[in-house]
Amino acid sequence: MAHTLIYSRLQYALTISFHYLFPQLSMGLAFFVLYFKTRTLREGKPVYQRAARFLARLLAITFVFGVATGITMEFQFGTNWSGFSEFAGGVIGQTLAMEGVFAFFLEATFIGILLFGEKRFNPKVQCFAAFMVFLGSWLSAYFILATNAWMQHPVAYSLDASGNAQISSLWGLLTNPWLLWQALHNQSASLITTAFVVMGIGAFYLLSKRDQTFAQTLVRTGLVIALFASIFQIFPSGDGEARKVYKEQPVKGAAMEGLFHTERGAGIALFGQPNMETQTLDNPLIIPDMLSLLAYHHMLATVKGLDAFPRTQWPDVPLVYYAYHIMVLLGFTFAGITLLAAFLWWRGKLFRSRWMLWIMMLASPLPYIATLGGWVTAEAGRQPWLVYGLFKTADGASAISSGNALFTLIGYIGLYLIAGLLYLMLMLKKIAQGPQEITA
Repeated sequence: MAHTLIYSRLQYALTISFHYLFPQLSMGLAFFVLYFKTRTLREGKPVYQRAARFLARLLAITFVFGVATGITMEFQFGTNWSGFSEFAGGVIGQTLAMEGVFAFFLEATFIGILLFGEKRFNPKVQCFAAFMVFLGSWLSAYFILATNAWMQHPVAYSLDASGNAQISSLWGLLTNPWLLWQALHNQSASLITTAFVVMGIGAFYLLSKRDQTFAQTLVRTGLVIALFASIFQIFPSGDGEARKVYKEQPVKGAAMEGLFHTERGAGIALFGQPNMETQTLDNPLIIPDMLSLLAYHHMLATVKGLDAFPRTQWPDVPLVYYAYHIMVLLGFTFAGITLLAAFLWWRGKLFRSRWMLWIMMLASPLPYIATLGGWVTAEAGRQPWLVYGLFKTADGASAISSGNALFTLIGYIGLYLIAGLLYLMLMLKKIAQGPQEITA
């Protein structure tokens, strides 16, 4: 059973991580398409119409792969996590069903109008379709995040006679206090990912000396969105979510910072390596009192360390610590890149600074690493609980053999390797083709 649990956890980690590569881009692309469709409607400039059409095609490819990988991910609630489904189905079934309606019906319907209705519908209908795709994708994300927020901070539920959770208030579930900062942080991360991809494509065209006006439009638009989203990601959304973690899941907060011992006026570790044998940070670089200030807005506040909790409630400390620090380091890197690029743009040197364009292009994959680091922090930091404080991960796995669990894990690895290569091939082909010319 122990091996089955490990393989099932690895399989779900693989499927959800691979799946999330697509919606984080499609949600941001929906925003960009809406923006360019709106500019086209208001100003009628062909460059905005070309940008909307080009990004809509990237959105369509990404949406298809996101739907396909999302289906296989949700199937695992029945195949590998039937115990969890039995316990939590009365709650999470509501939000998962609502997500399916918006993802499969609202988005799919209107994305067809965007792709195939440009010559059949006027610009106002096209703009409305873009808005509905954006609305559907972001509402879909909200319902999924509401599901995860309940697992992080269960609210609006009751336990029936069998000990299973049942929803007591849909409104309470959708207004979970944990959900606000989680949604803001997640969606701003999606905008950062997409903005860096859009900037990277524009930088690639500029470096290749092709489609210059179009490329500059992509870089400018991506830069503005990336700048504001990167700052927002640090404050207030990152600050708000961190304070929520230290209030509701202090053991996760201690693991994030490698804080083994409770401290008054705790410092924040910029660098260091968690040593589980000595329960210390090796080679630490610490800013005094800063963790207390960030967690509780008081420099002398007491921050609980891992020693305040039973060892059985500790998550995988090194995994959570490194995932969190990678996310934070990249988050500040994104802010630095965009501030520097904005300065060059203000000085009129951005499009002539090939070194900056190279940075933009090469940095485009980095937000994917940051978002995965964030999700590893959130999910691994919640362990050993599937539903925090209510239901343990060990109780949620299906009673299947370890051989079957390992076999399907290997199968998913092979399948997703092929799917990932196919997706990259399709996206790179579209990017290489470039934007289509606007014809009457």
